[in-house]
Amino acid sequence: MKLSTYVTALLFSILMMISCSDVYKFTLQHKKQVKLNENITVTLKEKEGKPVKNMQFFVNGKEVKAKGSSLTINTKDYGIGKHSISALVFFDGKSKKVNNSFEVVANKAPLVYDYNIINEYPHDNKAYTQGLEYHNGYLYETTGRRGQSTLRKVEVKTGKVLQKVALDKQYFGEGMTIFNNKIYWLTWQAKKGFVYNLDTFEQEKEFTYNNSREGWGLTHNGSELIKSDGTNKIWFLDPETLKEKKSIQAYTNKYAVGDLNELELVNGKLYANKYQKNTITIIDPNTGIVEGLVDLRPLEKEMKKTQKLVSQDEVLNGIAYDTENNRLFVTGKNWGKLFEIELIKKQ
Repeated sequence: MKLSTYVTALLFSILMMISCSDVYKFTLQHKKQVKLNENITVTLKEKEGKPVKNMQFFVNGKEVKAKGSSLTINTKDYGIGKHSISALVFFDGKSKKVNNSFEVVANKAPLVYDYNIINEYPHDNKAYTQGLEYHNGYLYETTGRRGQSTLRKVEVKTGKVLQKVALDKQYFGEGMTIFNNKIYWLTWQAKKGFVYNLDTFEQEKEFTYNNSREGWGLTHNGSELIKSDGTNKIWFLDPETLKEKKSIQAYTNKYAVGDLNELELVNGKLYANKYQKNTITIIDPNTGIVEGLVDLRPLEKEMKKTQKLVSQDEVLNGIAYDTENNRLFVTGKNWGKLFEIELIKKQ
């Protein structure tokens, strides 16, 4: 080997050693999942134990105080759901950001419910049901698919459509709710909703939603509109500006519950269809905790006795509640029946 080649190789080795010694590799170590009200300890580690001058911790983008390289988080302060955590580390005149996340799940398992069928009523089997609501003795329903999306007023006992208006063919209609004598109707992927006159079904205005992914289900709590977007998130909208103010995340004691679809508020709890699962999820709207699961899979079998369901999309979707008479109605996409049911807690 020539001397010059040897010297070059030696210098390269020395430079690599120096370079490697200057490389800092940080990790945030903590439990990935904890139950609500438990504490979680997050520790910043450098792979080779190299000294760090200073650091700052952030949870969901907001700085939190820590002692040294460890941070203790009380999950009660953040609630259930997935939360981001990061550390900004300062060393040798440099800085580096390290990112991670943790999940907080419910601290109790959901109750499981069965049901009894109280009554059966006719339902238009060409109605691809997306939204359903009971109001002043009638059902109001929205149907989906582009070119087929409609808003309807329906007689409960006969299933007769008393009033109907079609949505512009470019839109795929989704869930609806009635608030302050106005009908609010979502679209699927257009990030747009429409407001209709309750009596005339005339379209009065439109609104947009920019934070949520899509439009799926819609209901209200008397002061806010409540919207699902097909994930485990539920959004709360200001009824005046129609802007999304906040969101919660739906979780059991084990996992996030996604694919939340049509919504209804029943005695202060959110009832949500889970898309393609023939299940209703009962959610605390204040916390996102899934308090109950209603197994309605046998209703699909009941439908198949009298109607051939030909598509995997022809699933349970549509929840309406008659507050005055304590009646709960459910139906499905293209189902020929509307069911009045009562829930029974499983032992």
